[in-house]
Amino acid sequence: MANPELPGISESEQALLYAKLNEYNRGRTSFKEAGVYFVVLPPPEKPNYSLWLYSPLLEKQSIIYIHDLSPDINESLRMASTMLYYSKRCLILVEYNEKRMQSNGDDLISFGKYRGHFLHEILKIDPPYLSWIAYKFTPRIPKQERFVKIAKAYHSVHLDLMLRRVKETRRESRYLGEPRETLTELSLKVIQVHLEDDPYKTRINGNIPQFYVKQILTLNDASGNLVIVTLPSKNPSSVSCTLSGLEHEYKPGQIVYVASARVSRRYESYGIKYTRLSHVKLANFNAFSNRP
Repeated sequence: MANPELPGISESEQALLYAKLNEYNRGRTSFKEAGVYFVVLPPPEKPNYSLWLYSPLLEKQSIIYIHDLSPDINESLRMASTMLYYSKRCLILVEYNEKRMQSNGDDLISFGKYRGHFLHEILKIDPPYLSWIAYKFTPRIPKQERFVKIAKAYHSVHLDLMLRRVKETRRESRYLGEPRETLTELSLKVIQVHLEDDPYKTRINGNIPQFYVKQILTLNDASGNLVIVTLPSKNPSSVSCTLSGLEHEYKPGQIVYVASARVSRRYESYGIKYTRLSHVKLANFNAFSNRP
């Protein structure tokens, strides 16, 4: 496959860029076995390079979109190579191919809470749901069989992205305390928030559904140790997986102060250690700052 000519950079810069890319790809798996990641030149009337995957799992329309990168080629390659550094797949530059890189709707979800969304969107916001489609959803018609294969291809992208997180946190992440031990005065930073309906509390009041939504927080402490906390809502919502306006919704980057909590479970996933806390009593910053 010939290297495309890159707009906006000199021949010497282009030669250096391709030399670095060849070095990055050295020792990686053949695309016929594992597939390959494409950094695609901007199509007409669009400014950004974009990241795609060619997957041999898909017999037709075998190239699927992941997300946009940067208008700058050097920054785009830096972003892609950083995210995918631990993947076995190669990373190559290609021109945009309208026929092969145009979605025909095969990855559009037609059911459930993400109905009307594309699988590449779910890759960013809810990878566990993507995994459920890939390995738990049962196809009922031929079109859904291809849909499941696309979900499996996206799930493989998620695993490649997770590899970097595993490699960078495996040495740092440790368990907090022993099972059933009570921990006090924790200062934790929110990394990820997942909203989920509590099926045991959900009910119908007249004709109006009432959902009690749980916030499942992934947090870390100052040493990078990972913690899972589930905070149930006290007020019902009329919309599934959406908090009532009376509830405080946590955001990534927010600091949570825990006065006390019990270690309910310790487990490891993809080589990363997690401590799940229960009986959580929250505190405010003043309670921490005023302690002797």
